[in-house]
Amino acid sequence: MTAGKKRELTPEILNGLLVLLDPDRERAGEFYELLRAKLVRIFEWRGSSFPEDDADETLDRIAHKVAEGEIVRDVHAYAGGVARLVWLESVKRERRSRAALEQLPQSEGGVVEPEVRSDCFGSCLSKLPGDARALVVEYYRKETSAKIESRKRLAESLGIAHGTLRLRVYRLRGQLEQCVEHCLKKSAAG
Repeated sequence: MTAGKKRELTPEILNGLLVLLDPDRERAGEFYELLRAKLVRIFEWRGSSFPEDDADETLDRIAHKVAEGEIVRDVHAYAGGVARLVWLESVKRERRSRAALEQLPQSEGGVVEPEVRSDCFGSCLSKLPGDARALVVEYYRKETSAKIESRKRLAESLGIAHGTLRLRVYRLRGQLEQCVEHCLKKSAAG
């Protein structure tokens, strides 16, 4: 998947996956739901923070690969391999999120348990509108070596200048920091 831009899942692309599952449209829909439920369980077992989102991402990627001409002989085995890659990417994202969380200022009350900070950060991140949340996550997603190029592509995909992107993320980060501080104070108070 290209950085900063989620590929669109069109009805034609989804249809290719459904035909792979079964030529009969109704049975294909049933098999799709069974495969999705299996993937959700796999992600839950692996400790994914968003198992349903990860399952959907896995199925979207498979559908795109099929549309691109990839030959899939065993869709369940193939789905397992794609799910593993999606899971590894989510683990990396969570590590980067934790690293970003650790860079946030400490609360005035002193040392705070990492779990409390993480819960506050997750709660505050989820309060951002979907597009703002996605922007922050994508902005901080890449490791240092690929960060600059990734951010340039992100700005281009949004049709804005790189400086404008930095300013937007700076403002969103400020909102996050305020929200986390408020949450930490509430947690410390009781």
